[in-house]
Amino acid sequence: MVAGGGIREPGVRREVAAGLLVAAAVVAVSLVVGALWGLVSPTQQLVVTQPDRGSALLGESLHQFDAVAIFVCFGAVTGLVAAVAVWRLLRPVRGPLLQLGLLSGSLVGAYAMARSGETVADLLHPRADDPAVGTVVTLSTGVGTGLALLVQPLIASLVVLFFAALSTSDDLGTGYLSAFGHSVPTPQWSAVPAFDSPGAVRGHHRHLLYPQPGAGATSRPEADRAR
Repeated sequence: MVAGGGIREPGVRREVAAGLLVAAAVVAVSLVVGALWGLVSPTQQLVVTQPDRGSALLGESLHQFDAVAIFVCFGAVTGLVAAVAVWRLLRPVRGPLLQLGLLSGSLVGAYAMARSGETVADLLHPRADDPAVGTVVTLSTGVGTGLALLVQPLIASLVVLFFAALSTSDDLGTGYLSAFGHSVPTPQWSAVPAFDSPGAVRGHHRHLLYPQPGAGATSRPEADRAR
């Protein structure tokens, strides 16, 4: 695709609106997926050793890794499904603006997913107020690392890049070669009828070697009689 003439080009507002809609939809879906992650996220049990201090029971520390792994899987699936849906359903507005909307929505959506999931988990497993020493308490597990938030936008971007690389059309199926808007329509090429079949090609060559009478040249029988 070639660059367009700017934001005022025909169709640019439509692409901007589509990008904003995609970003909002991805964030909304990520909130729901985050709440689902908060429901299935494993908890961590600790024994209170001192006031406001605790020690994880044997094997409970692994649940933090389990929670992050589940979050990464949820984010990857969300990014994959969002990219496939955007590519399939929004063919007329494919381009940089749609990709920007998907990427920004996935970035914000990953953060929203983590926040909503942690909120749901905290509501399901609230912290005890001033538990006694020796008491076993159950705490929710959070994401713990910001790197997990990069999985969803990374997967979404890679899937769109993969689809674009496999596309057989220079315009990605939009009908326009311009990167922004509809300023450069894709030229329509038509086949030459004389070269549609081998027989037509041979007839075309015969016509070139022996021009028809009345076309400013002498036919082959007349040329032989003249000799």
